[in-house]
Amino acid sequence: MTGRETMSSFKLGLSILWPASWTALPVKMAFAVLFMAMGSIHLETKLGITFLMLLVSPVSVFAFFVISMGMGFHFGEGIGLPVLFLLCIPIDIWALGLVARTVFLEQLRLEPPASLGLSLWVRFAIAGAIYLPLLWLIEGGATDIARSTVQSILDMESLKHLPVAERIGLEFTAWGSISMIVLVALTFIGLSILGKLVQGRAATAQPAGDSYQGLISRWDMLRVPADQGLMLTAFTATGAVLSILFWTVLPVSTPHPHECCKPSEVTVAPAFDAQKSLTKGEKTIKDAELKIAALEQQAAEDEKDKTKGAKDKPGVKEGSAKNEGKASQSTAGKPAGSGK
Repeated sequence: MTGRETMSSFKLGLSILWPASWTALPVKMAFAVLFMAMGSIHLETKLGITFLMLLVSPVSVFAFFVISMGMGFHFGEGIGLPVLFLLCIPIDIWALGLVARTVFLEQLRLEPPASLGLSLWVRFAIAGAIYLPLLWLIEGGATDIARSTVQSILDMESLKHLPVAERIGLEFTAWGSISMIVLVALTFIGLSILGKLVQGRAATAQPAGDSYQGLISRWDMLRVPADQGLMLTAFTATGAVLSILFWTVLPVSTPHPHECCKPSEVTVAPAFDAQKSLTKGEKTIKDAELKIAALEQQAAEDEKDKTKGAKDKPGVKEGSAKNEGKASQSTAGKPAGSGK
């Protein structure tokens, strides 16, 4: 019985996807950090972990574009995001080829077919473009349903007496557990699908004729290139170029407040002088007393003027009344019909 017959599709998919993801991640992260330093990638703070999960997997290159453009869910902004995922294609092909050849030799005892990494990447990328958006929708819908259901249960009359802390903890634990169970089930299904794709590629492979020690030797030699000096030089040169680019663009993309605006001058507050403060307070009180006395004097003068004016008006009326009485008497004393 060969290893291919005893290995399940889930285990086969996991044994290839998991090592390939972590094999390619350091190289991807180097370019991601470089693009961030250049200012071409701006990620949402809450979605940084989601972006990292999509970046680490070789099945998410097309799914990223489907989720971001087809569903309108944006992880961030900047031209560096699509460029980074397109740049990850050759890195994922190399990682899948290296890991798949190891699995074929060590666990399946099969001869790795030609272009194994490219063929597996094409299958994984197409499967991820279809399955990951469905996983996104199903997981989001299950989380929303679980959250609303738990909220309605906690709104029942018998549970309204719960304290706020216990209520929040119970709510998060309830719908978080349901969401986690759904995610684990969907992940199991996805890895099983990838395992089926690997089994379809392994069905056409020829059995390895070497002994187990020979297979182990070939497996070890896969990780040791023939020209080790060339490989070391290439890796060192690539790292040096990326480091120089990073430190070259970092001062440009990093904001420096002292360059764009001058800091405000800080004036030192004078020491508190109690005697000066008391003198100033007494002067303010004296000025207020003088103003109040002037206002009172002005009000008294106005009142005096009003009283004087009221006394003068009755005298005028009496004089006019006496004049009118004298005029009437003189008129009455004249004989009727006289011209004088």
